[in-house]
Amino acid sequence: MSKSRYIQLILILGSLTALGPFSIDMYLPGFSGIAKDLNTTVANVSMTLSSYFIGISAGQLLYGPLLDRFGRKKPLFIGLLVYIMASLGCVYVTNIDTFIGLRFIQAVGSCAATVASVSMVRDLFPVKESPKVFSLLMLVVGLSPMLAPTVGGYVTEYYGWHTVFFILMCMGIVILIAAQLGLPNSFEPDRTISLKPKPIIANFISIIKEPQFYTYAFTGAVAFSGLFTYVAASPILFMDIYNVDAKTYGWIFAFMSLSFIGSSQLNAILLKRFSSEQLIYSALIAQSIISILFLVLVLNNFLGLYGIIAMLFVFLGAWEFQTPIRLD
Repeated sequence: MSKSRYIQLILILGSLTALGPFSIDMYLPGFSGIAKDLNTTVANVSMTLSSYFIGISAGQLLYGPLLDRFGRKKPLFIGLLVYIMASLGCVYVTNIDTFIGLRFIQAVGSCAATVASVSMVRDLFPVKESPKVFSLLMLVVGLSPMLAPTVGGYVTEYYGWHTVFFILMCMGIVILIAAQLGLPNSFEPDRTISLKPKPIIANFISIIKEPQFYTYAFTGAVAFSGLFTYVAASPILFMDIYNVDAKTYGWIFAFMSLSFIGSSQLNAILLKRFSSEQLIYSALIAQSIISILFLVLVLNNFLGLYGIIAMLFVFLGAWEFQTPIRLD
């Protein structure tokens, strides 16, 4: 593989990986404006984030069998098309219930990009090269939360929150074209794979029966619960309670992303000396201590805006040390 072709594949796969984080983070600065325009509360707007997370979970179960049965590009094309149409619907949405439903559909569509990118790394690159490629994709994931809310803050401030979803729709179109033209058919469709519910459920049950599954699943659930709580509650915390504007919120979110990036780089270094299990165990202990300390300080009114930012920065850094659970 030539160097130019290698870079091209990384850029396209990175774009597929970034679509999800951009869809989650880019509209966060617009929560107050969305609540006002749709005659609802910011708490109800945060339900659109919850529905997106549910859509991601459902989509991952859906696309695994589809990508194996029909190859990588056809389900990816359909998923991105669903994403584009749902994003367009979000541009013209007029009530919160429709918005919640469209965000679920948007998530199911974007999940095709996430699952396909992981599958195609394994298809296109040698086993020894895969960790390096995955680390590059993780860097994209780390950069996305830094760029998305910052851009979203300025877009919301000057053009309104509807424009954010128009931009996401355009991103979906560009990525769809790039994927169809730039990615090869990396996997031959396996017609022997059944899409009937019974064998699919049987495969999932066989995984659930593995004791090790519970360890990693529970650990991941605990880790991600903290991350998703932060993402969902941060617009209410910073914009409603501390009254920062959309642009400032975007910059605060971007600053928090530096914690991801720094920890991920340190994590890669520490993995050379310690096992994944040791790092995950240490990260869980650190997160627990930080969470308890955070709660005590907040209940006693010892933290202002900058103190909360500092505590969240440290908490998110500890979360990133659990990255090995997703890569090993």
